[in-house]
Amino acid sequence: MSVATDAFARALDTLAAQPQVPANRPPAFDVFGPTPASASPDAAALTDLPPTGRIAQLTSALTAGTVTSEQLVRDALELIAAENDELTAFVEVHAAEALAVAAERDLQRATGQVLGPLHGLPVSVKDVIDVGGMTTRCGSDAYEEHPEADAAAVALLRAAGAIVLGKTATHEFALGVTSPQSRNPHDRTRIPGGSSGGSAVAVTTGMSVVSLGTDTRASIRVPAALCGIVGMRPTYGTSPTKGMVPLSWTMDTTALLAPTVADVAVSMDVIRPGVAPVASAVGAPVGTLRVGIPRAAWEDATPVVDAAVDAALARLDGLVADVEELRRPNAADFAAGNALGLVVSRSEAAAFHRAAGLDRSLYWDEVRDQLDAADDVLAIDYIDAQRSRAALHAEMREVFELVDVLAMPTTPVQAPPAEDAEEYLTLLSRNAILWSFVGFPAISIPCPVPDGELPVGLQLVAAPGGEATLIALASALTAGPDPGP
Repeated sequence: MSVATDAFARALDTLAAQPQVPANRPPAFDVFGPTPASASPDAAALTDLPPTGRIAQLTSALTAGTVTSEQLVRDALELIAAENDELTAFVEVHAAEALAVAAERDLQRATGQVLGPLHGLPVSVKDVIDVGGMTTRCGSDAYEEHPEADAAAVALLRAAGAIVLGKTATHEFALGVTSPQSRNPHDRTRIPGGSSGGSAVAVTTGMSVVSLGTDTRASIRVPAALCGIVGMRPTYGTSPTKGMVPLSWTMDTTALLAPTVADVAVSMDVIRPGVAPVASAVGAPVGTLRVGIPRAAWEDATPVVDAAVDAALARLDGLVADVEELRRPNAADFAAGNALGLVVSRSEAAAFHRAAGLDRSLYWDEVRDQLDAADDVLAIDYIDAQRSRAALHAEMREVFELVDVLAMPTTPVQAPPAEDAEEYLTLLSRNAILWSFVGFPAISIPCPVPDGELPVGLQLVAAPGGEATLIALASALTAGPDPGP
């Protein structure tokens, strides 16, 4: 039995053991509320940047004329040419088009036509999200589409002035958290995490300033933790998914990876029109916040992860109003989120893949095993998983009546060796999936680690709509010098 098949069998056992929910409890796909409209905002109105972060630093240099957008793109392309063969960050690059757009952005800036906060900055897009004129392959030999139009989130990035360099590598169809074809820039014998692994590599190396990815279960936060950058998943339904190849319709979320909390905040405002901006929360006071510590999230944490996260949390003393250990979420909550999230997400994925009629013999073995197992899930099991999801959502909301933020390790281990990647399919995502399953916003920020150690991530979680609170606390915990040019 493969790791994927075994995980599915255990997930169904967990579902069968769930506490009985009221018979009239509706499924969870309608409890989060409607998705906001995704019409383009006035991106130029979002140009009041936080004073820190890579975006602010580069924008200042562009404004001063000490660098041009064309030079930023050339620098990024040189990095891609030098490092991509070994790291596999990008799977498709459109150099000539990016340079042409950069020249246009420079001319616009010279004439006072700044489009928005990402004007003239190179970005990348995960290869499950459509970019007009580029190929969407989803990391698979079985899938190839040539969309003419941008996905909604990509169109918003462009409207804010961003320059799309190309598509980044993904775990096949985003159905995993390892991205085994890519390598971690901190140790090239190890994985970057996934499924937005190529995006994490691109941001970590400076190949792109920001990368647009997805986080259906854990696909932004895991690679952020393993690569030592910032990754944020917003509240379910607040970022547009139109133009994204679906994994799970009731869990899919577009999300962002960037070097700093400020960069994520600025970019989040760009892709979430109609939602209250969060960039202004960078550096905001956090003295009234109550932070909860669910010790169940430390299960299986290695000594290095344990020490790094605890050291990061030590900074909370005197910074926030209160820090307390909580009984919930407990080990059963994390287990339920993982198991039921697997049933829901893989059942919905199997429905898409059956409709797509693709040749599964071309799929990766562990991806095919997941979908084959999901094909046999009964409709009643799927509905019961969704009903239990609704109950878990309500129970986790009650936790946030006691605290404002939860803090825990993003992953219990650091980046695993590439040859062992499949063994970590469930462990890497264990602390992240619960929050995706119930639709809560979460952010992973890097913890300080001793020289020579691989990155460790700290995950902060808030109740739905709590993105500004997360940005405020995350920026306070990571306050320090900006990254160099």
